[in-house]
Amino acid sequence: MEHTQSSEVLEPVHVDSSTKAIWRTFWILLGITVLEVGLAFLHFEYHFLPRMVLNGVFIILTLFKAFYIVAEFMHLGHEIKNLVMTVLMPLLLFVWFIIAFLYEGNSWKNMRKDLAPGTKVEAPKAPAAEGHGHE
Repeated sequence: MEHTQSSEVLEPVHVDSSTKAIWRTFWILLGITVLEVGLAFLHFEYHFLPRMVLNGVFIILTLFKAFYIVAEFMHLGHEIKNLVMTVLMPLLLFVWFIIAFLYEGNSWKNMRKDLAPGTKVEAPKAPAAEGHGHE
């Protein structure tokens, strides 16, 4: 069997800028995730923050992670503003669409529960007359 020599010389592997960017992205996303998990444990163990405030913090951190992932891995972080808005505006409208349907679905569920057949309807109570008591 004949062995052929390639003209390529094996050189030591150098870490290029794209690999550094991937590792930087990994560490940033890991740090945010560890922060979220740490806040959750603090809340469960010590009731660190009120639940609504904590949910707000989680939503903000999750949105930051989502936008960072889109900017890095979909390469929108280095694009012109009009292209970014072309992608983000439909996404924001879609999120609004989901929230609106969840809200409407919840009110529909409550309306069906209140108007279910066999549900007793309470008559409105008349307000008590003030100052006209019997003595």
